[in-house]
Amino acid sequence: MKKNGVGMWAGLGLWAAAVGMVCAAEPGKSTGASKPTLTVTVTPPQTASLAQKINANGSLAAWQEAIVGAEANGLKITEVRVNVGDRVQRGDVLAVLQSDTLRAELAQAEGLLAEATASAQEAKVQADRARSLQQQGFFSNAQLSQALAAEASSVARVQSARAMVQLQNVRLSQTQVRAPDAGVISARQATVGSVVGAGTELFRLIRQGRIEWRAEVTAAEIGRIQVGAPVQIKAASGQQLQGKVRMVAPSVDAQTRNALVYVDLPAQTGSARAGMYAQGEIALGQSQALTVPQSAVVVRDGFSYVYTVGADQKVSQLKVQTGRQSGDRVEVTSGLKADARVVASGGAFLNHGDTVRVVDAPVSLTAPAVSATK
Repeated sequence: MKKNGVGMWAGLGLWAAAVGMVCAAEPGKSTGASKPTLTVTVTPPQTASLAQKINANGSLAAWQEAIVGAEANGLKITEVRVNVGDRVQRGDVLAVLQSDTLRAELAQAEGLLAEATASAQEAKVQADRARSLQQQGFFSNAQLSQALAAEASSVARVQSARAMVQLQNVRLSQTQVRAPDAGVISARQATVGSVVGAGTELFRLIRQGRIEWRAEVTAAEIGRIQVGAPVQIKAASGQQLQGKVRMVAPSVDAQTRNALVYVDLPAQTGSARAGMYAQGEIALGQSQALTVPQSAVVVRDGFSYVYTVGADQKVSQLKVQTGRQSGDRVEVTSGLKADARVVASGGAFLNHGDTVRVVDAPVSLTAPAVSATK
């Protein structure tokens, strides 16, 4: 029994020695030495010229909207020739008002003018006769003065009658409501049969069919915007438009602390309509920026990170602030040095302190290739 126990302990010793030999044959496990987990391509940050832009929101509105109303008073609309959306030219007839009464008044005024003209001719003949007789001594100075006064009075009556005819012609012309400018009818209140008063609004007209974008910007951004700056706009309908800054509002809204920027748009705006909401970018020019490939930026928990590789081939995770984007490059505003070696892609597979195998990428490449394979 004792002999068997000694044999058992001897067997356990041999097993322990074998295990020690195995461990000695695997130094990586026993010493804790790390080996590369990924093969990555690194690239240095590049300085590039990027466009400066201001993002803004606003509404499309009519450049100028004319209100077309009735000038005649108390007349009935007999005809409406246009509807909302129709394009009209300057002077086109939009609506016709009843003109029977005005035509009769015009005829009466013309009759009075004819009567005054005949009386003036008779008064002139009498005045000429009085002058001749006065020279011959048959008329006194008082009689001559009476004849001349009658002549002048008849001339005045002719002028008054002629002015009344002109007035009636003007009133008659007002029975045709005409477009004050070329454009698009945006609203219509005129209906056949309604009696309108002077000044009653009948139509609204977008002058020349032009609309503009009224963008809201903060007070801090006003000074950076220049008249004539190009603007790219996307309307709610999906229409893409190119415009230019026409004017920056001279004041800031006291409630919102925002100011309006007026942007002229082309005459043909496709599906874009006045009243639509639109987003846009106002160009401010170019500036130098430190950029990295977009694939190098990893977003975790709402923050942006890049991974850099040190001389010991270990990865460091850096929190950065990103800015503008141009193509596949993104601006890094803070948190990264210009001489860093940035992992171009595959950062989502890395952790801080990982050891990697590095392949340098050519600086000239704008989209460096990166392998993220184990």
